[in-house]
Amino acid sequence: MIKVSMGRMPENPQALVLLTRPEDEGMRLASDAAQLDNDLLNEIHAFASQDQHQGGAGAVSVLPRPGREPQYVVLAGLGTADSRKTGAAISRVLNERVKIATVLLPVQAESDLIEELALGARLASYRFSLKSEPATPALEELALVESGEPAETRAEALKRAIVVSDRTAFARDLVNTPSNIKSPAWLADQAREAAERDGLQAAIWDEAVLAEQGFGGLLAVGRGSRRPPRLIQVSWEPPRRNAQHIVLVGKGITFDTGGISIKPSSGMELMKKDMGGAAAVLGAVLAAGALKLDIRVTALVAAAENMLGADATRPGDVIRHYGGATTEVLNTDAEGRLVLADALAYAVEKLNPDVLVDLATLTGAQKVALTKRMAALCSDDERLVAQLKSAAESAGEQVWQLPLVQDYLAEYDSAIADRTNLASGGASTITAGLFLREFVGQTRWAHIDMSAPAWSDSPSDELSKGATGWGVRTLTTWLAAAA
Repeated sequence: MIKVSMGRMPENPQALVLLTRPEDEGMRLASDAAQLDNDLLNEIHAFASQDQHQGGAGAVSVLPRPGREPQYVVLAGLGTADSRKTGAAISRVLNERVKIATVLLPVQAESDLIEELALGARLASYRFSLKSEPATPALEELALVESGEPAETRAEALKRAIVVSDRTAFARDLVNTPSNIKSPAWLADQAREAAERDGLQAAIWDEAVLAEQGFGGLLAVGRGSRRPPRLIQVSWEPPRRNAQHIVLVGKGITFDTGGISIKPSSGMELMKKDMGGAAAVLGAVLAAGALKLDIRVTALVAAAENMLGADATRPGDVIRHYGGATTEVLNTDAEGRLVLADALAYAVEKLNPDVLVDLATLTGAQKVALTKRMAALCSDDERLVAQLKSAAESAGEQVWQLPLVQDYLAEYDSAIADRTNLASGGASTITAGLFLREFVGQTRWAHIDMSAPAWSDSPSDELSKGATGWGVRTLTTWLAAAA
């Protein structure tokens, strides 16, 4: 990703970016125009009029100036919404033109503007490639320039943007990595190494310890693979001993064939992304540590590979979860809830969380109900729902609450176990949430199904094609507000 810095106006900028806002007839400059000479200003206004630049959010107009400095002037619209879209548009339009671009900020720029511009620019510049000769983008740095001395609040805003974009990129890397590389053990190693770099604590349960401690759901899902499951725990503990404790649980299916209830081939193409929830909770706990939030955060990842094999779990098998509850497996492709159930039960019994939130690429019905960009949020705790919705909106991600209809729970009835793993009716995003609720007791809890938002089929605003890292921003914003 590109570097974003703050400083003073260079003598000869390669590219100068001026921020604009819409007006009744055209646009107005939001940047500090006092730093520009009149001839350049006149040239810019004439160009804006000719190009019909309106200053809408993310709208960019490029004025080439060959043989002169700056070589390019870019008008970038802020509109009236958040500025992540603007930062992303700047990053993309200059990607193949210059190495360093200078963004002239408004006088006394608000910290939110700086944070959103930097976050959008960095996330839009993200690339993942395993090519033998990956392309190197031209744009290396975005320099944000303001008049006067930089304020401490604005410096902190830039730091937050860098921390969150770095951890979002980490989550994207995990999801984008092909599953021939990405085994549960590999995912555990990545989490441990990242935790050690950031000064956090990490613990890993291998298959022997999982069996000894009774993680039957996680073991059942991983039985068909030669690469056994792992439970991964990464923890941030602030200096204050009595800080609130948040536990984040992520589904970490490193590849999902569906098991014996096998998916069609077209349904498997993107199943390397079935650990998007795991990537998000890992990114969030790392961000909490890097920002030194005054809140205790534990990320738990239930990692397994759902494969066909001689010892794979069969439809009709009954498994015993951590804590003793039993589930009759009717469909081995409803595996995410089985591993999450173990992790949730463990979190409640051993970690004593004040709040418990799980993230999972859990159901295809989430996309049917809410499309590609909006995650489903299920919880009986309306205060927690309001907090998470507010955090998502502030972070530039979207969630929508779906009801946990108590009557639907009867669809899981089993003659031989406490429940089945597949509800007999529709509304599978809701019924999946109901299944998970059975493992959280009285703990304050929310479930987020972000199956479709975990992946973007094409570049869009701050999203690159591929993994989005959905959830890192929302969770980090929520954790910061709760600290």
